Amino acid sequence: MKQTGMTLKKRVSALAAVAAMTTLTFASSAGVVANLEKENLKFGFIKLTDMAPLAVAFEKGFFEDEGLFVQLEAQANWKVVMDRVVSGELDGSHMLAPAPLGASIGFGSQADIVTAFSMGFNGNAITVSNEVWKLMKPNVPMAGGKPAHPIKADALKPVVEKFKSEGKPFNMAMTFPIGSHNLKLRYWLAAGGINPGFYAPPQDISGQLNADALLSVTPPPQMPATMESGTINGYCVGEPWNQQAVFKGIGIPVVTDDELWRDTPEKVFGVTKAWADKNPNTHKAVIKALIRAAIWLDDENNKNRKEAIEMLSQKQYVGADFDVLANSMNGTYEYEKGDVRKLPDFNTFFRNGASYPSYGSAVWYLTQLRRWGMVTEAKPDGWYMETAKKVYRPDIYLAAAKELVADGKAQAADFPADTSIKPSQNFFIDKVTFDANKPNAYLAQFPIGLKGQQKVVGGKVVD
Repeated sequence: MKQTGMTLKKRVSALAAVAAMTTLTFASSAGVVANLEKENLKFGFIKLTDMAPLAVAFEKGFFEDEGLFVQLEAQANWKVVMDRVVSGELDGSHMLAPAPLGASIGFGSQADIVTAFSMGFNGNAITVSNEVWKLMKPNVPMAGGKPAHPIKADALKPVVEKFKSEGKPFNMAMTFPIGSHNLKLRYWLAAGGINPGFYAPPQDISGQLNADALLSVTPPPQMPATMESGTINGYCVGEPWNQQAVFKGIGIPVVTDDELWRDTPEKVFGVTKAWADKNPNTHKAVIKALIRAAIWLDDENNKNRKEAIEMLSQKQYVGADFDVLANSMNGTYEYEKGDVRKLPDFNTFFRNGASYPSYGSAVWYLTQLRRWGMVTEAKPDGWYMETAKKVYRPDIYLAAAKELVADGKAQAADFPADTSIKPSQNFFIDKVTFDANKPNAYLAQFPIGLKGQQKVVGGKVVD
């Protein structure tokens, strides 16, 4: 009888839950759902910590609050992400911030992708093997008995030259040619006098022309093992794959991207322009849910991060150990084993405008595509902003934010008061000032990289 009574109790509870769900669904249908062009959606992601807004929006019910029924699906690599979004197999996806810009100019594949949401700031690092670190470390300035950060590529340059003198290639990995990891790794290397090589599409898309360090693609989860095997000497990737190298004792992160460029935009949520045009209300609802997730992730000095880390450690999301994820997600960062330092903004998702799709950020990425030859010829200053505005859609973001404020789910003060282009930024590791209004003058400041009328012809840079 006791067993039967427990069974009946469970049945009553289940029926009550179903009734509650039905009521909630009905209420939602009466409000939001009636305006949605599409309710059942499939979104992609790569197993990195900065996919967190998608996981949080799903797990905390923010998508459901907007009348959306979302399926999240891990993807094999960034090329697959782009291909499946373009084909319509995915409604949208976690994407590398410059990838939609690269698609718009036809590098790799021609596609019209738009983004109305930045997945966050920072989250990457550059890691080198133990062998390379042993050779680098004598060149690194010390402070208090520890390496002084940020560590510049100046310390790596003699190591690269040593490899070259011995007839050995210096190989480094990044995740995708039109990707933030590639461009940030190139920036760091070039700032230390190491040429990362040029692209010359369509004839040569290796990116290794005239290179001192040879950069190639490796999927993020495979990077630690690839470095451990000796195939690569270092890599640039998002977490948890740098901290994984520390935990495994096979490598040392030498610089994080927030040390390279403070508050650097890293990933975006991308959809095709055709999808956005066909589903404007659905698109806005998705952005509302993602904004709420970003707010939750950064709320009250990261009070929810432990729950977020537990969420991401699940196999269907990132699947890394809790402690590995916590090393960066909790506002600290470990370089050499035991050298743990405070980096409170290593992963930010909302504060400081981290979720806002900024034109200035898009222009910076476009300058780097030009610098390394992916944009093959000189472009006038106006082209950079015009291209940025075709891809980045802050208007949709702000419309979503306005509705969240009206719904009482966010406060107006939560959002950036000034959404205009910042006149200049000098937060870079090499102190070169970036002005989004003057991209060609910005490019002219770099000793390494294309500028003015230069192009790559026959494997050589010519004026």
